[in-house]
Amino acid sequence: MAEALTRRFFLTGIETICSIGIHDFEKAAPQRVLIDIEVMLDPDMEPAVDTINDALNYDEIRQTIVDISQSRHFDLQETLARAVFNAVRSMRTVVGLRVRTSKPDVYKDVNEAAYQLSDLA
Repeated sequence: MAEALTRRFFLTGIETICSIGIHDFEKAAPQRVLIDIEVMLDPDMEPAVDTINDALNYDEIRQTIVDISQSRHFDLQETLARAVFNAVRSMRTVVGLRVRTSKPDVYKDVNEAAYQLSDLA
């Protein structure tokens, strides 16, 4: 028996400079945050023609992420990830989502401090 068709879209390593963190040194200056997103799209809404009019525009997803991340100070990655999650999850044709945020520069001896929020199986 064939598996059900799925449609997924990925944007990885979106780099943004934002005000995030609870420590004084984090609040003193914006820092680099990397955001990965996996979007599950409605399989029944696959574009019928080769135009952007029938598709979810990834420019819109990317700009939404940048706008949210730079809109204010976030104490927690959890709060930033939730704001991104809520905005992208409400977009047309989105039926599932995974958002991963990471702060690659917060510790010298750690590659990244990351958080992930998902409603994907």
